[in-house]
Amino acid sequence: MRLMKIAAAAALAIATVGAAEAKDWTKVLIGTEGAYPPFNNLTSDGQLVGFDIDIAKALCTEMKVECEFVVQDWDGMIPALQAGKFDAVIASMSITEERLQKVDFTNKYYNTPPAIAVPKDSDIAAATKEALAGKLLGAQSSTTHSNYAEAKLGDAELKLYPTPDEYKLDVASGRIDAVIDDVVVLSEWLATEDGACCKLLGTLTPDPVINGEGAGIAIRKNEPELKEMFNKAIEAIRANGTYEQIQSKYFDFDVYGG
Repeated sequence: MRLMKIAAAAALAIATVGAAEAKDWTKVLIGTEGAYPPFNNLTSDGQLVGFDIDIAKALCTEMKVECEFVVQDWDGMIPALQAGKFDAVIASMSITEERLQKVDFTNKYYNTPPAIAVPKDSDIAAATKEALAGKLLGAQSSTTHSNYAEAKLGDAELKLYPTPDEYKLDVASGRIDAVIDDVVVLSEWLATEDGACCKLLGTLTPDPVINGEGAGIAIRKNEPELKEMFNKAIEAIRANGTYEQIQSKYFDFDVYGG
């Protein structure tokens, strides 16, 4: 009987500790890049705007939690999440097996293919490995697009940049021959005055291993409550029309994808 009492007391103590350690998600810190329009971008007065930002705000409203954004350079995004600088990453981060070794992900909240853009007077005729062979191809570092270029377009010389802004300047000035990025990001840029230099050459067939199943919300491992909160909120805004309202603000097609 004494042993049973001790065991019961121990179980109660463990349950109490577990309850004490369970986080009350009334506030969520969200990491984003602020340099990837039209998904996330910083305006001249320091305001975060874009599809990622509007989706994040809608999810926070649905979850009834206070959210605060933290701007973080892309290369340090996952280490900063792991270090506790923020609780979730909403920054067009593709769900890939490589990243799943380090962090967890919610279900996707959009899925669009990669594409190639070139100067309007380029002699590159197609978005293919053969046509890009020997060309200098720009990409943002530590992205699925740079990984895709290395794996699928290996005959091109790859030049990596910390943000898309740098590769856009280089392709516009003729220092590189082509760039690879999300088709929406490239299309948005090409529609601006700065993008008047260039044209969309074509989209690329995504590789499920490299490109993943779409962009999801990255969270630290072993935080199932937060993951479930986000997943339920994604499902809810898809069902109640909020997602469609946000999508129509930025795109004239279904960005959620198949």
